[in-house]
Amino acid sequence: MKICVFGAGYVGLSNALVLSKNNEAVLIDIVKEKIDLINNKKSTFIDKDIDDYFKNNPSLNIRGSLDINECKNADIVIIATPTDYNIQNKYFDTSSIEDVLDKLFKINDKCIVIIKSTIPIGYTSSLIKKYNYIDIYFCPEFLKEGEALYDSLHPSRIIVGVSDITNNKGELIIDLFKEACEDACVKTLIMSLEEAESTKLFANTFLAMRISFFNELDTYASSKKLNAKNIIDGVCLDKRIGQFYNNPSFGYGGYCLPKDTKQLKETFSNIPSIIISSIVESNEIRKKYIIDDILSNIKDGQYVGIYRLNMKQGVTDFRQSSIIDILNGLKDKYDKSKIFLYEPNLAADNYLDINVIKDIDTFKNKCDLIIANRVDENIVDVMHKVYTKDVYHRD
Repeated sequence: MKICVFGAGYVGLSNALVLSKNNEAVLIDIVKEKIDLINNKKSTFIDKDIDDYFKNNPSLNIRGSLDINECKNADIVIIATPTDYNIQNKYFDTSSIEDVLDKLFKINDKCIVIIKSTIPIGYTSSLIKKYNYIDIYFCPEFLKEGEALYDSLHPSRIIVGVSDITNNKGELIIDLFKEACEDACVKTLIMSLEEAESTKLFANTFLAMRISFFNELDTYASSKKLNAKNIIDGVCLDKRIGQFYNNPSFGYGGYCLPKDTKQLKETFSNIPSIIISSIVESNEIRKKYIIDDILSNIKDGQYVGIYRLNMKQGVTDFRQSSIIDILNGLKDKYDKSKIFLYEPNLAADNYLDINVIKDIDTFKNKCDLIIANRVDENIVDVMHKVYTKDVYHRD
């Protein structure tokens, strides 16, 4: 089959790659630089696994394009475009999805449309009504940044949301993604559109809740001068809890969790609840606590360093990273001229308006206190001056 995928981010590229093993995959984006990278068999973002996959699988039938007319004879169109959360409207910005559909249905009204972008509950049904087009499906993605390709090849589950549960095209979509997997047995579910949309938001909100729980545990331990790691180890040896997603941080961040939790909170506006809204509030309280705690550790005249902006190891995406909020909070309450940032992947425009040091050794020597959301091998030699909540040095 010919499959067109809109959006060359980590969701779109990972899906296009694995589907191109057995199908013709065309990745469509509006950014020429991304298309050029794909056509040169390179990832559109820093990801060694994807670059290796391109290199080790030269027969992949994948190419990039700027031209939507590629969809004229497509059997399947996958939409994985960004849906940022609009703070004013308290709603995902879904305009990129409708921009695609407005153009697509003018040239192809026979294809199956699969939405992979994160969307509000009830949105896919509204699209079916708006365009009077029944073959629109929602397939939530559960990919971790930095491991998107692995998760596409080894999915925890494949879920297809359908408007009509008797529609056998749900099974066709299941088979499409199962065929791309490297695992023989993958759990699959076909459910209603609203149930699939709910699954995505509730899954990410649960992960945010778990992060918030261990962050509040750490806040308690720090306030009482206790060893947070000892408590976490003791709690997580219970197999029902488990030794995962339990490493304290400055707050959950990234592209998905902040926006998904806020969207679900708004969905609960007329439904009795307290946990969902508390998760969002807990994250803001945690960041305020971290800022105040750091300020209490700074001595007059000290140079303060911010080590990296990424929310976790192995990713280069800064979107909604909690350490950016920490940085902005420190700038408001401390001498900005004494704050320095080490981030080799920061764009030249330096939109954060902060002193940047590009050399790691100069950074470590210059700064009296180093703030790190996550610790890696570059700063283990100066741990005596590092402020972090990372007790496991991972994630």
